[in-house]
Amino acid sequence: MASALPRLPVFEAISRHDPNSIAVIHSNSGRQFRYGELLGDVCKVRNRLYETAGRDDLDGERIAFLVENSYDYVVTFLAILAAKSIAVPLSPAFPAPEVQYILNHSEAIVLLSSAKFASKAEEVLRTELDVQPAYLRMNKFEGQGAHENVTLDKSDPGSAGMMLYTSGTTNRPKGVLLPQSVMTAQAKSLLQAWEYSPSDHLLHVLPLHHIHGTINAIFTPLFSGSTIEFLFPFNADAVWRRLAAPFLTPDQTPNADLTQHQHRKITFLTAVPTIYARLLTTHKALPPDMQSATRTAISPANLRLAISGSAALPTPIKRAWSELSGGNVLLERFGMTEVGMALSCGLDVVDRVDGSVGWPLPGVEARLVDVDTHQLIEPGQERDADGRERVGEIQLRGPTIFTEYWRNPEATVKEFVESKDGRGQWFKTGDVAVRRAVDGAGRSVLPSQKDWARGDLYFILGRRSADIIKSGGEKVSALEVEREMLSLPQVAEVAVLAVPSGKWGQKVGAVVILDKERLPDGKWSPLEMRRALKGRLAGYKIPQVLRVVDHIPRNAMGKINKKTLVKEIFIDDFSGDEL
Repeated sequence: MASALPRLPVFEAISRHDPNSIAVIHSNSGRQFRYGELLGDVCKVRNRLYETAGRDDLDGERIAFLVENSYDYVVTFLAILAAKSIAVPLSPAFPAPEVQYILNHSEAIVLLSSAKFASKAEEVLRTELDVQPAYLRMNKFEGQGAHENVTLDKSDPGSAGMMLYTSGTTNRPKGVLLPQSVMTAQAKSLLQAWEYSPSDHLLHVLPLHHIHGTINAIFTPLFSGSTIEFLFPFNADAVWRRLAAPFLTPDQTPNADLTQHQHRKITFLTAVPTIYARLLTTHKALPPDMQSATRTAISPANLRLAISGSAALPTPIKRAWSELSGGNVLLERFGMTEVGMALSCGLDVVDRVDGSVGWPLPGVEARLVDVDTHQLIEPGQERDADGRERVGEIQLRGPTIFTEYWRNPEATVKEFVESKDGRGQWFKTGDVAVRRAVDGAGRSVLPSQKDWARGDLYFILGRRSADIIKSGGEKVSALEVEREMLSLPQVAEVAVLAVPSGKWGQKVGAVVILDKERLPDGKWSPLEMRRALKGRLAGYKIPQVLRVVDHIPRNAMGKINKKTLVKEIFIDDFSGDEL
């Protein structure tokens, strides 16, 4: 048992990689861990889990863990899969009551923590829990361990998987169950679309209790033999220094001892729009030699792929990044906890169409269902009889879709719809979009793109519940209005919201953070806003109410809870009959 693992596809992939190649780097300390030691360490932690639980059968049991972004996280995550258990990642940023809720809801039988978060784990364990989990405190791996020969036995994966909790913007968070077969299908889809390879060096700056940070930036690169370098929490200056390091001459870093890994260029970066915005804002303050080195670092010749997701990418950020990098165009995609990544633009620059999230990824089926008529929008039927674009909810199916909300059959049934072709149910994403043909796009000759990046592209309009504003019989996309407002020099950040109105049904409202360099007095009137947007937007799309603020609250992935924000900011603008 000590050195045998079930034959999961991810373990098979890891066992085939060059054992001397670097799997994980901790950027700040320079500690490096090789693929040859990874599965041996996974065995050790898996066996510790058996000892802690007092049994050697943990098939389907939930194991929660609090571990920092590191090699230790990767080993813990894989060890739980090796025990055929369900990994429940916890964010160290969660307050104790939220951790307590997840432990209770998942009925986790083990809570594992690193030494760094032992006090938080022990605090939670002192609370009143429905099921008291056993506690395992892990010691830190130091790296350069022995290359242990690990056997992959013939046992099946059992119920191995991961459970991520939704943000819970409207109700208590739901546990999204992702069996390892779904995780594997998601990884294989991305491997084809984005061409991960052993030569990729991925800089990881994301939290690890979301699908973006776990599947896109850990699980998938492990399949390909890429190197994952953790630099978290995100700090713009630290990211710029790391990107620049391989391109600075010794006389430009007289006080810096570059560790071996810092000579390796970063080839792959996946982040959220707020991270790219912060990098762009801070770049102008860098010393001239750093500015030059970072431009080289993020050029298409060095940074192979820079991806933006988890929130809509404003056009000014996309344009500014391309200009700064000498033509490295950010690749946009669409995903969510329940489905992993579902749509993506292509690797060819011509396929990274502004405002679009591209095509269904390999293995993913997508369709649009008209939000008014509930009829399927067939290819070629993207406009109605009056020539207006038909807006539809995105529905998905395929092996990358989650199986259920944990212990919540009512919610699961509600989010799926039966198909007429007998090939499986469709998941209702709650996101609405239009499909458009774009000249020149979808003609890539890259072999990895030929089977999927074809035809009309999807353009997300927003969440059906929060981003589609129905005002006076017209539908307004909050994301479209935000995109145009962010193109104005006066606007640094914006959230466009549906404000209840007795007369219009809903009014378009905007919450704005102003650019202090342009408007140092912090004043911008609704009339000035309307004048600035005239000619950019149809009159009914221009916000009717405006609030200027100093801060717009966002979660770790850069998303805004608009339902909460509208109540906090625009309560005085609600019509009485709408309350």
